[in-house]
Amino acid sequence: MNPTLRQMRAFIFLARAGSFTLAAEYMHVTQAALSGLIKELEQTLGVRLVDRSTRKIALTDIGRELYPLFSKMIDDLDGALHDVANHTKLKKGMVRIAAPQLMACTLLPEVIAAYREAYPDIQVKLVDCAVENVNARVASGEVDIGIGPERDPAAQIDAKVLFEMPFVLVFPQAHPLEQRERVTWQDLADYPLISLQGQFTERLLSDMHSSLRDVPLNPANEVTFMTTALAMVAAGLGVTVCLPYAEPLVKLHKLHMRQLHEPELTRRFFVYTRENRSPSPAAESFIAFLLRFVEAHDWNMPTPNVG
Repeated sequence: MNPTLRQMRAFIFLARAGSFTLAAEYMHVTQAALSGLIKELEQTLGVRLVDRSTRKIALTDIGRELYPLFSKMIDDLDGALHDVANHTKLKKGMVRIAAPQLMACTLLPEVIAAYREAYPDIQVKLVDCAVENVNARVASGEVDIGIGPERDPAAQIDAKVLFEMPFVLVFPQAHPLEQRERVTWQDLADYPLISLQGQFTERLLSDMHSSLRDVPLNPANEVTFMTTALAMVAAGLGVTVCLPYAEPLVKLHKLHMRQLHEPELTRRFFVYTRENRSPSPAAESFIAFLLRFVEAHDWNMPTPNVG
């Protein structure tokens, strides 16, 4: 038989207290129960650990040898259990999040600030990266959560819908489109379009052609990051298309947004996690917080003032 945790705890309390009376008080048991646990431990090990007298106890040579070993084992276990309790109670932990650059500089800082206010003991690490690298970082275990647009299903990745938003047109102040109550995809043909490279434009063109083949959508310039596109729009070099969550950066550049119609195209974003891996309590709480935050946010487009 192996010693039980209760037997080892009884031995440690007795060694530290130096008497059965005090040790029994510390363990909240009777002296008889404590004595029984010590006897069981000695019988299990086949050696005497404690020399007893009417006034005090003394550890045997074997008892003195085992005491630091048992003490460290119990302290390590108690520390681990306390650590687990802190994680469960969100008193400790870290959440690592991968997100595309645009989301990392618009929506997520606001969410993280609100989350940290609610859970100040949880660390949140944000990794901004190319949109095509989000799932790879999740799959490798580099991050706990990935947030990004819809992509083809990937092995070992679970996806949960975060939101679905309409595409919006972004243009500078005093632009001819500013006075229009309704802006359509057809209107883009009259102005230089600054778009993103890669799957963003490819998927957008595919959606456009499947919905309305007559709409020409030929980007005049393709850049890597939406931040670049918005800066170019602010400089008067054209217009661009993005999603409403970019509103903080759009406002920073003093630009205007209008939802695009005919057709009304949308894009879905997902929360990505590793398949068959339970998120940590901290990661699980952040996901739930993010979903509530997005649900409570008003993504309605402003109505233009037409004089």
